[in-house]
Amino acid sequence: MLLSRQTALPALRCGWALPALLLLLMAVAQPSTAQEEVKLTPAQAQKLGVRVTHPVSSRTDQTLPYPAQIVIPTPQLWVVSAPVAGMVTKLAVARGDRITAGQPLVTLESPSFVSLQRDYLHALAQEVLANQQLKRNEDLFEGKAVPQRVLETSQTEARQAGIAVAERRQMLHLSGLSDEAISRLTTQALISATLTVNAPQAASVVDVTVSPGQRLEQSAPLVKLARLSPLWAEIAIPASNIRAIRTGARVEIEGYATPGQVILVSETTDVATQTILVRAEIPNSGELHPGQTTAVRISYLSAGESAWEIPYSGLVRRGEQTAVFVAIDGGGFRLIPVTVLAEDQDHVVVSGAITDKDEVAISGISALRGILSRLGAGQ
Repeated sequence: MLLSRQTALPALRCGWALPALLLLLMAVAQPSTAQEEVKLTPAQAQKLGVRVTHPVSSRTDQTLPYPAQIVIPTPQLWVVSAPVAGMVTKLAVARGDRITAGQPLVTLESPSFVSLQRDYLHALAQEVLANQQLKRNEDLFEGKAVPQRVLETSQTEARQAGIAVAERRQMLHLSGLSDEAISRLTTQALISATLTVNAPQAASVVDVTVSPGQRLEQSAPLVKLARLSPLWAEIAIPASNIRAIRTGARVEIEGYATPGQVILVSETTDVATQTILVRAEIPNSGELHPGQTTAVRISYLSAGESAWEIPYSGLVRRGEQTAVFVAIDGGGFRLIPVTVLAEDQDHVVVSGAITDKDEVAISGISALRGILSRLGAGQ
């Protein structure tokens, strides 16, 4: 972005060497009562090649654009696996489909599923026999025809038979059979070799990992599903800018109307890039797509503060402190501390005691720092 209202002082055109020029300026520049000031005449500033610009007001609630990657939140991503070993006979969905809860996904043919149904029906038959035997022994015990020990044995066997039925029923549930299907199996005793795996909830199909005719082991992945709203925007922020960003800050994606908010500012720094991960949660109306790259702006200031954009060349760094040279009445420049809110290769956004009426030096910075250092103020 180009800065407006830029004022240029003529660059150094004489043939003097810079060291000689600095000695001349040291002779004419008078120390100010404020140690952070450099007194210069306009002619001296010209010979130093100093150029100035007016700060441009930046949005008071947003950083410069940062690149971001749109990803699916991990709690909204899951894999539907094969409940039993078998062979895929039919795929009912494809990548990108939107599905509803209970919608068929994959059909399997499985000998293991046949065994589960058989074991369930066998457990049911054993439970019926155990309950009948218990009823007979209760009648005999009332008539004092059998001892109490026989009755207690029958009671234990009936309880164990009931537990076996419950276990087999749960295994059928885990295989994907609904209560209605289990009830039909119980009443009709019709064993099927075909099992349909249904969607557990409404979602979008992210990936299909099998094909018809493929043989699978139990728990092999079949389909990857995800809910696509909200989504995450993962942003790599330079470590030097992270102090301006807080959890809960508003996040706007360029070209997308609905804002989100920061939900995570990582406590670790990427060693290779010296960036810190910031994660934002963004409601998705269907315009955002996982995997896409976009640009975002993040809120960082309170309503009472102002932010100013200047060329990167105007920033003065002294250790961890940052400042700018601002022109003062009577000729010269004063070093004004500022806080860096955002930066890129060409521009920097700062907050501090400056306004758009000030003139900020954007060239000749090294010469100004050299003079200030000789006056005992520079680092």
